[in-house]
Amino acid sequence: MSIDTNRTPQEYEVLSGGGAESAQLARRGLTRRQVLRRAVTLGLGVVVAEGAFMSLTMLYPNLAGQFGSVITLSNKSKYQPAAQKDVLIDQRGIFYEPSAKSYIMHLTKDGANFALQGQTLQNNLDASDWVQDQDGGHWLALYQVCVHLGCKVPFRDDCVSFKCPCHGSHYNVDGEYLDGPAPRSLDRFTMSFDGSGNVQVNTGKLNQHIQRPDAQTRILVPPTVQCSA
Repeated sequence: MSIDTNRTPQEYEVLSGGGAESAQLARRGLTRRQVLRRAVTLGLGVVVAEGAFMSLTMLYPNLAGQFGSVITLSNKSKYQPAAQKDVLIDQRGIFYEPSAKSYIMHLTKDGANFALQGQTLQNNLDASDWVQDQDGGHWLALYQVCVHLGCKVPFRDDCVSFKCPCHGSHYNVDGEYLDGPAPRSLDRFTMSFDGSGNVQVNTGKLNQHIQRPDAQTRILVPPTVQCSA
């Protein structure tokens, strides 16, 4: 590349800010137009890179400890177990955890009124993300959202079940569909325990495949109490 002899070192110094940078530009023979073009190109590149970074951040955020990641809750000793018929929200058997947007179910070893037996029962427990602790108790992490139209569904002590206030979808204590317009059972998260015995809920892994149960797939016997609107 030939040096632009129409510009003096002083002119290059004015264009580039002086010193070693102007000498370098002089050696390269860069014109003012070339300098501006490169500056504009660099600026556009920075804008595009920032946009791409923001898009990737939205699609793949760093969610450590936030909803959408594995959330460590309290020690499992906080979640007192209960028999299926005796659960009371935030007292025993069912506990709401806002950080995980989940209900934690904890039934005693013999407190679940199972409708199935043997390997059929075990297969359905595994497919529905039930966790059995060393003491024989059963755990489950249920997503708080009604699968009908997305309302937050509360647990009702008077019904011993979940009842959506928006359109009446009704779910058993383990989230299984009972009645109403919901197309399937409540969604659930994968849960586990860490080395200290704390409950961990993977809110980035949602099981949305629990269909309306029939006689061959219903895990728990439905409650016998009536549940009004």
